[in-house]
Amino acid sequence: MAPDCLVRFVFGATSHFDKVMGVDMIISKISRVIKRFAGEHEGATAVEFALIMPLLLLLYLGTVEGSRAISYDRRLTTIAASLGDLVARSDTTITQTNLSDYFLAAEAIITPYAAVGLKQVVTSVFVDAAGAATVSWSQGYNGGVAHNVDDVYVLPTELTSIALNGYVVVSEAFMTYDPITTYVFPSSLQLYKEYFHLPRFGEEIQLVAG
Repeated sequence: MAPDCLVRFVFGATSHFDKVMGVDMIISKISRVIKRFAGEHEGATAVEFALIMPLLLLLYLGTVEGSRAISYDRRLTTIAASLGDLVARSDTTITQTNLSDYFLAAEAIITPYAAVGLKQVVTSVFVDAAGAATVSWSQGYNGGVAHNVDDVYVLPTELTSIALNGYVVVSEAFMTYDPITTYVFPSSLQLYKEYFHLPRFGEEIQLVAG
């Protein structure tokens, strides 16, 4: 109902009321008040929306950014686990060519994300009778830095106890996660995964040319 009609309905305007009170003037004033009130109501709604919008936007960005980071992290876990498992399946020897193919196969797991910056390292570690673990050989890929031969490699105590006088295949995957915006994560995240495998055939796996 229009403001002027509403006022006339409330006052039950008659011709006498019109003449004595100047109802047209009253209707005009009250109409302006009603319109101003409606405008203020719309303004209040706009203010409320402006206040809550940043929070809603932050929640949305947080959901997108968080799920994306978790997806990267899970894929990196799969890469490290798959690389170590492939190497551990080798029977006493593995060639440089086969190892390169394993690196490439593991790298494909990051799809549909870009593999730029994905670094991998696989290392054969010997554990002596006293539980001391040293590097037998190590190979890096795409910028992954190999460990030096004979360097000490720290293994979990539980793993060392079951690998005495034996070997452990260690696979590592590194990647830098760059957030879409800096509202959720203010800077890049350094993701790292490490997996341990015992050789399937129980013998040393030597890295050979070829």
